[in-house]
Amino acid sequence: MKSLHFRTPLLIAAIVLMTANSAFAVSVNLVGTFGSKALVSIDGGTPRKMAPGDKTADGVELISVSSDGATFNIDGERRTLRMGQHYAAASSGNPTVVLAADPQGHFITQGSINGSSARFMVDTGASMISMSAADAQRMSIDYRKGQVGMVNTANGTIPAYKVTLDTVRIGAITVSQVDALVTEVQMPFILLGMSFLNRMEMKRSGEQMTLIKRY
Repeated sequence: MKSLHFRTPLLIAAIVLMTANSAFAVSVNLVGTFGSKALVSIDGGTPRKMAPGDKTADGVELISVSSDGATFNIDGERRTLRMGQHYAAASSGNPTVVLAADPQGHFITQGSINGSSARFMVDTGASMISMSAADAQRMSIDYRKGQVGMVNTANGTIPAYKVTLDTVRIGAITVSQVDALVTEVQMPFILLGMSFLNRMEMKRSGEQMTLIKRY
């Protein structure tokens, strides 16, 4: 079992909404809400204020704003964004997700494991998806039945339990039967390691990372 080195970045939300076809369509970043208005960045541009009924030249219409998110009409489909959530429409090709880096350069995104919500940070240095025992228990993962090994962390060498996750989902991408490690240390995020990323084509362009499912 390979060793993992855990990092503890600042807890900064990356909120990305995107639709995709064979050429990527419009991307929408909900920066914040102010009363009945939303602060929105389109395709990485300068954030702009939108009121309900406003529609951009890209076809993004703001329908309504709540205290914790906003509802948009994008390409004829109604989509609600809340802090930390993103949407990726499946393209005519392979499912695709585009992530935006936070100010520290980390790619953080919301998804799910076995149907339970999960907060991920992309970590190409981790051989597998890695999570804390607290996250595993919240998701009803009986990690103590997994294969036991040892991993190196900033806190020294500790036990880790290898388990297999039924499904891991980020936006339009869902992967089945994914290996993961569970350790009994606190972690601010679930590390999205190579057991998931190896099934992706990964492209980095500036502050954006594109994941395209290969199989």
